[in-house]
Amino acid sequence: MTSSGAYGSNSWELLVSVDHQYEEEQKEFTLRVTGDLHIGGVMLKLVEQIKMPQDWSDYALWWEQKKCWLLKTHWTLDKCGVQADAKLLFTTQHKMLRLRLPNMKTVRLKVSFSSVVFKAVSDVCKILNIRRSEELSLLKQSEDTIRKKKKKDKNNKEPVTEDILNLCNSPVSSGLSASPGLYSKTMTPTYDPISGTPASSTVTWFSDSPLTEQNCNILAFSHPICSPETLAEMYQPRTLADKARLNAGWLDSSRSLMEQGILEDDQLLLRFKYYTFFDLNPKYDAVRINQIYEQARWAILLEEVDCTEEEMLIFAALQYHVSKLSSSSETQNFTGESEVDEIEAALSNLEVALEGGKTSNILEDITDIPKLADYLRLVRPRKLSIKSIKPYWFVFKDTSVSYFKNTESAQGEPIEKLNLKGCEVVPDVNVAAKKFGIKLLIPVADGMNELYLRCDNENQYARWMAACVLASKGKTMADSSYHPEVHKILSFLKMKNWTMSPQAVSDPENIDMKPECFVSLRYTKKYKSKQLAARILEAHQNVSQMSLVEAKLRFIQAWQSLPEFGLSYYIVRFKGSKKDDVLGVSYNRLIRIDIATGDPITTWRFSNMKQWNVNWEIRQVAIEFDQNVSIAFTCLSADCKIIHEYIGGYIFLSTRSKDHNETLDEELFHKLTGGCH
Repeated sequence: MTSSGAYGSNSWELLVSVDHQYEEEQKEFTLRVTGDLHIGGVMLKLVEQIKMPQDWSDYALWWEQKKCWLLKTHWTLDKCGVQADAKLLFTTQHKMLRLRLPNMKTVRLKVSFSSVVFKAVSDVCKILNIRRSEELSLLKQSEDTIRKKKKKDKNNKEPVTEDILNLCNSPVSSGLSASPGLYSKTMTPTYDPISGTPASSTVTWFSDSPLTEQNCNILAFSHPICSPETLAEMYQPRTLADKARLNAGWLDSSRSLMEQGILEDDQLLLRFKYYTFFDLNPKYDAVRINQIYEQARWAILLEEVDCTEEEMLIFAALQYHVSKLSSSSETQNFTGESEVDEIEAALSNLEVALEGGKTSNILEDITDIPKLADYLRLVRPRKLSIKSIKPYWFVFKDTSVSYFKNTESAQGEPIEKLNLKGCEVVPDVNVAAKKFGIKLLIPVADGMNELYLRCDNENQYARWMAACVLASKGKTMADSSYHPEVHKILSFLKMKNWTMSPQAVSDPENIDMKPECFVSLRYTKKYKSKQLAARILEAHQNVSQMSLVEAKLRFIQAWQSLPEFGLSYYIVRFKGSKKDDVLGVSYNRLIRIDIATGDPITTWRFSNMKQWNVNWEIRQVAIEFDQNVSIAFTCLSADCKIIHEYIGGYIFLSTRSKDHNETLDEELFHKLTGGCH
């Protein structure tokens, strides 16, 4: 026995469990420590007592009761607040995790459970060869979706074995952080820009990525489409409340996996959380483009985002085309300079459309801002009578539309002047029926004023629609994004405009199409297989000459054109309201939506936001806008921190610039998403 005096009166016993793989060896150790001993000293003492030859460099102390890591090794036990009743676990910081990617493939790899999720996702993306990791995050599947899967699995007699891509030799497995994999602008492309196949022996542009050429192809190529039965088993949101459940499980980017209750070998979803795909480049982004395409594809197939029947057929035709090219060996060795130019043009359009970066405002300074003037038909929905449709002379200037009885009266006062800044613009188009309409929801004091503009043809529609879209964001037609927007709208309309060719249906290649794999279940139930195949082949004629990467980019563009694109829904209760509403969070605005009808009530743009914060005691998000507009709400379908982080995240992403040498200001991200502004 040692006398207590030998230790000093202020020493005490600390119980530490050790997480090691030796079954027979001791797991719990008692250390005699003092409050002024630093964390590094505790670990040193512990390793000396364990006496097992092992590399302990990736180990750290985890405080079970407080659910936190003790990573500041120079802090003393007193400073950390650790006392004799503390239960500490000495465990590895990097653990295995299963991640389900947007293409529904599962990868198993070692991930840091002690870094904040923002950093862990960055490391994962380096391994998977995905640039711009700030656009992605980790999502915990909701109970509803898991429950539906389990129910279906019970009906299957044979156990389903999931095909998992094992990447456990990743650089982080040794506890070392991956090297900063940011490419330089002069580096050699590692993918064939057209087919997306690895074009160099290095396979990836991250020198330490464990991806082999085969694994690269699994991530960069779209693989055989699932069966209609698999589609039927997957969770499909039916209502806005269902869609809100999909977004409830985003992990907190400012806390670690372990702090959020994630265990070793758990499965999480890796998804694009923010819909601002910045600086897409076919030379370096084969995996990224494919994963965005796959996320878009599944959103369409599972009806997470609504689209018309005409649009569904376009999406089906593009999927069919991508599927054909991906399985064709001809794709592998195909390259052409002119197509690279076309793809890069499509990319610049896509980037402008998604507001990924700041466009030049030099043109805004000129005095002669372009205007549009033409006869259009105005449609005002009436509550109790037939809607009125009348032709008027419309003039579009700055961000406003005025209309007059005719051209002669255009010199005088307009019948009405509509300011479109902050309005919602929704396409109302059926190319086959020659219907080219623009639905405008204009904010007024008590909600949204709804009206429609009807155009005569595609060209007129594209010019006016582009002007409306820009005006809603507070931009005029002098902005450099106007002409690319017109071009994007016209190219989408062109894809919708097709006629049937008899040879397309009789082509023997097309007989084994399995059309049910390219459309959502609603259309599988509505049409017979042969009818669907014929309609998809009609639509395919307009996209059949596209290269693989271009087809994927067009799919992403078409997805981006949908009114619901980029909206993440949450059920909220606004301050002063007696009923629940849905809040849609987008890359540039918040929308209050009626939960029963799905109609937008009010829109608030981020560009008008002055400040936002959270009252953590009552879990209420409060936001102030220009002109003394302020809103406050509590979130019912998820933690309010998720919405708060979404808003801050989008503000953060809007600060990105190609001039900043691609380094991310992680501190700014946490400042904007943390909770105090």
